[in-house]
Amino acid sequence: MRTTLLSLVIDAAEIDAESAFWQRVLGASVTKTASHHFLQADGFPALVVQAVPGHVPPTWPDGNDQQLHFDLRTDDPAETHRLVLEAGGRCLEPGQRSGVRVYASPAGHPFCVRPS
Repeated sequence: MRTTLLSLVIDAAEIDAESAFWQRVLGASVTKTASHHFLQADGFPALVVQAVPGHVPPTWPDGNDQQLHFDLRTDDPAETHRLVLEAGGRCLEPGQRSGVRVYASPAGHPFCVRPS
């Protein structure tokens, strides 16, 4: 038996903002339906942004549970930082000691950016 990862699904109340954010950060293409946006980016499984009215964003590091989070790697942390902020993300932890920065997407999902 072989099992493969088909997709990662992200819940969001505002799927347009969330999918536009990930499209820009990952350089993905997007196919949209009324309730789901399907993103495809090189090196990633399909990323699906799913409409969930009333979605309560996780809070980091304490508070509402994180259902999952991404770890991204970059060879240009400063450029990635700029891109994430311009795309609508926010920095939760600047990573001054470890170099790993923690961000949140527009829907509040935390993710880490690690230097190569």
